[in-house]
Amino acid sequence: MFISSAFAQTAPAASTGGDMQSSLMSMLPLVLMFVVLYFVMIRPQMKRQKEHRTMVEALAKGDEVATAGGLLGRVTKLGDTYLSVEIAGGVEVQLQRSAVVQVLPKGTIK
Repeated sequence: MFISSAFAQTAPAASTGGDMQSSLMSMLPLVLMFVVLYFVMIRPQMKRQKEHRTMVEALAKGDEVATAGGLLGRVTKLGDTYLSVEIAGGVEVQLQRSAVVQVLPKGTIK
């Protein structure tokens, strides 16, 4: 009275290749999403990192720079990982090379 009868379902007929094609088509949006993500986000970021690395390696004594902290100054000493920047007359600070954000045109700082 309270228990209904259970009926077995028949197994679907085996298909030859149609199942493989449908699984590939279902994965296509996921693959396309990763391709778009690569070209929109990852590739430009890698390009910016490469440009920053070449700019930091090309620093020379006397260059005027802006740092990540907002300081403007003139490079006075260069080391492998650190550099000294003169931010005012007789005032020098020591910074990591990676803290330099931009090399300014000559004569920007007066």
